[in-house]
Amino acid sequence: MGAPVITITRQYGAAGSEVARAAAADLAWDVIDNEFVDEVARRAGLPPAEVAQREERAPGLLERVARTLAVGSPEAFLSATSEPGGERAEATIVRITELVIAEAAAHGRVVLVGRGAQAVLAQRRDALHVYVIASPAWRQRQAIEHLGVDPVHALKLMEETDARRDQYVRAYYGRTRADLANYDVVVNPERLGIHGAAAVIVAEARRRGWS
Repeated sequence: MGAPVITITRQYGAAGSEVARAAAADLAWDVIDNEFVDEVARRAGLPPAEVAQREERAPGLLERVARTLAVGSPEAFLSATSEPGGERAEATIVRITELVIAEAAAHGRVVLVGRGAQAVLAQRRDALHVYVIASPAWRQRQAIEHLGVDPVHALKLMEETDARRDQYVRAYYGRTRADLANYDVVVNPERLGIHGAAAVIVAEARRRGWS
C-alpha cells in the first residue's frame, strides 16, 4: 500500500470543504482545496493574482480557464468556449489538473476536495472516496449564509454548478459523479453536523490504520 489519500466529492452548498478541513485537522493531514486551483493556474502560466488583474479585457481561453480555476470551479472547463483550439486547451488543463492530483496523492496523507479526484484516483486501493450530500433546502441556506450567494439565484447556481461538475467527470472519465457505488463513505452534514460528518471519515481512516 502506498501513501493514503482521501477524496471529497460534494454537492454544491453541502459544506464539503468544511467537512474536509475538519477531517484533515483531526488526522493532522494536509487539505488541498483552493490551494489546488492556485497550483493548476500557476502551471498554466497564469497565476491567479495575474489572472485577476486581467478582468478588464476579453481573455483568451486559457486565461478564462485559469480564472475559473482560481475561483474554485475547474469543472467549468467544458463551458469555457468553442473557439479554435479550445478542446485541445481544455484537455491540456485537465492533464495538468491530473498531474497535480497525482503529485498530491503520491505525497499522501492529504484530503483532496473536488476536481474529479475521485475519478482520477478511482483505482487506488489506498484512497478513501467520500461523497458529501445534503437536502436542497439546507444547501441553499448554506450557499446564501456562508458562500455569499444571492438568494434569488441560489437554487439556479446550485443546479448549474452540480451540472457542470457532473458533466466534467462524465466527459473526461466516463463516470457518473452522483453514483453512490463510486464512494466508500457518504456523509450528510445536515444530519450529522460538519464535525460529525468529519468524525465518520476520520473513524474510517483510522480503522484502515492510516492514523
